[in-house]
Amino acid sequence: MSGLFADAEDVRCRLDAVGYLVDEGTATALHLAAALGRPLLLEGEPGVGKTSAAKALAAALDTPLIRLQCYEGLSASEALYEWNHQRQLLAVRLAESRGDTLDGSGLFTEEFLLDRPLLKAVRHDGPLPPVLLVDEIDRADDEFEALLFEFLGESAVTVPELGTFAAVRPPLVVLTSNRSRELHDALRRRCLYHWIDFPSPERAAEILRRSVPAAAEPLIASATAFIGRARTLDLDKAPGLAEAIDWVSALTALRVTRLTRADIVTTLSTVAKSPDDRTTLTDSLDDLGPPPVG
Repeated sequence: MSGLFADAEDVRCRLDAVGYLVDEGTATALHLAAALGRPLLLEGEPGVGKTSAAKALAAALDTPLIRLQCYEGLSASEALYEWNHQRQLLAVRLAESRGDTLDGSGLFTEEFLLDRPLLKAVRHDGPLPPVLLVDEIDRADDEFEALLFEFLGESAVTVPELGTFAAVRPPLVVLTSNRSRELHDALRRRCLYHWIDFPSPERAAEILRRSVPAAAEPLIASATAFIGRARTLDLDKAPGLAEAIDWVSALTALRVTRLTRADIVTTLSTVAKSPDDRTTLTDSLDDLGPPPVG
C-alpha cells in the first residue's frame, strides 16, 4: 500500500485538512501502517481520539470507512459473514413450486452470502483500499480475537462452502483498545502499535477552537487548563477530548465567555461521568478552578 502517503508529514497535513490534528508519533504510526500494509493497534485512555483517527484517515484518503464495533458476545457471523436464510428458504419454496429440489450446493452460493464488516473489507473493489475500524477490540471475548488472525495476517476470509476470499487491495486496518483487558500476544504480534496520549494543552486548545468555533478564546484557555488539571485527580474516568468538546459546547450554548465557579458547577455533568467523580471535582474546585473564580 505504498504511495498512499509520501511520509508522516503528508499524513499530518492531510488529516489536518479534514479537521483532525495529529501529533508526530501518531502521524508516523499511520504512515507506517499504510506503507507496510500492517494493521495498526491504537491504545490509549477513552476520549483521546483513537476512533477519530481511523475516521479521519478514511476521510483524508476519500475511501470508505468500514466499522466493526466490538462488544461482549460478538459472534463470527456478525463480524465475518452470514447466510441469508430468508432468501434461502424462499429459493427452496420456489424450487418446490416448480417441482424441483435444491441441495446444499445450490443454497450456499454467493447469491445468498451476506457480507459483514471483515468480508466486506476483503471484497471491496474500489480504487483505494478501505479503512477497516475494529473499534474497542478489548470489549470482545478472548475467543473472538482468534477469529481475526487469518484476516489480520493474510487479509483473507475463508467461507467453508465457497473457499477463501483474499483482498485485491488489503484494507487499512485500525484496531482500538481502551485496555479494559489484556489482548493476546498473538494479536499484538500481527499489528503495529501506538499509544495515544492526551493532547498537549496547546493542541487541545486548537482542537477545541476547531470543534467549537463559536467558543470565546478566554473560555477555551480556561477550560483547557481545567481539564488538564482534572486529569491529575483520582477519577474513575479522566475527561478526554470528547468531554472537553461537550463541555465547551455546553458552556458556549449558555453564552459563557469566561469560566466561573458557578459555570463549572452548573455544567459539571458534561465532564464527570459518575457520582464519585462529580464529588471529587466539586471538592477540588478551589485547586482546579481558573483564577479569578466568581
